Amino acid sequence: MTTSSSPAPRRRALLDQRAAEFARVTLKNVRAEFPSDIRSVMREPGDFPNRPRDIHPAFYGCFDWHSAVEMHWLLVRLLRTAPDLVPADEIRAVLREHLSAEALSGEAATFHRTGGRARPYGWGWALKLAHELNSWADPEAQSFAANMVPLTGAISAAFVSWLPRATYPVRQGAHQNSAFGLSLALPFARAAADGHLLGELTDAAFRWFLADTDYPGDWEPSGSDFLSPALTEAELMARLLPAGEFLAWFNGFLPGVAEGKPGALFTPAHVSDDTDGQIAHLHGLNLSRAWCWRRLAETLPADDPRVPRMLDVAAAHAEPELNEVSGGDYMVEHWLACYAVLYLS
Repeated sequence: MTTSSSPAPRRRALLDQRAAEFARVTLKNVRAEFPSDIRSVMREPGDFPNRPRDIHPAFYGCFDWHSAVEMHWLLVRLLRTAPDLVPADEIRAVLREHLSAEALSGEAATFHRTGGRARPYGWGWALKLAHELNSWADPEAQSFAANMVPLTGAISAAFVSWLPRATYPVRQGAHQNSAFGLSLALPFARAAADGHLLGELTDAAFRWFLADTDYPGDWEPSGSDFLSPALTEAELMARLLPAGEFLAWFNGFLPGVAEGKPGALFTPAHVSDDTDGQIAHLHGLNLSRAWCWRRLAETLPADDPRVPRMLDVAAAHAEPELNEVSGGDYMVEHWLACYAVLYLS
């Protein structure tokens, strides 16, 4: 079945159908302190937290810090876009606890102490969460956004310090992927008053990616990817380049899209074992590819013949994955809903 004739209404209908489920699985996981894959550098004997909340008072759930951050974005996004379809009072209660001034002050202190791990993935998601709050004219959202300022200030400074020294990008399909982290951070940077972060993000992206041509997309995926290095790079450049310049860049970067090439990027990944955390990443690859194809289709001119193909392949990647978000293994359930909502909304 083709979906290209009305993709946005279909995505909205799917979001409406699944919003309560997405909220339910997320509320359960953001409050689940264990199991936890916690990372902390030990400087002396005994220098390790007794429990995750000791080091991450806001983002202690969802197995690891970056997953907790992105799943809080999901809660805010659902509350903002589908308030009548989710348990809004319960979501607000959790956000009041986790995004309190005290909890986020603790997160900022941890970021300063540890040097900020999860670069750039967790950094980008934290700024995306902040932007979602900043751009929502809801009194509580504005209060939460103000509470995030110590953390977002630390992350922005870390980005500004790191990017000029990052000679080369990371072209892989997991947390260190450079393009996706920058794309997540861009809306926050564009809204910032001083433009410093935006300048560094833009300079880095152009330095790393502007000359890229004939990307070897058939080399994807790797066995633990949840991001496509090819498509995340294209999505980032779609955000940064003027429309005409992006069209020329994209034509050189992935010249075979009109013919369905490279074929690997048009073929959903097969997930053989949900209980293996690395193999389970491939569920996310299908959803993040769908988001990238959707974003690229929205960027190209509406009459570009590649647009229907992009939207159809996005739906083919995403829609089967919606059944995997909840009720399965924890290695999938603690994070996958975020990518479903990223695509659908």
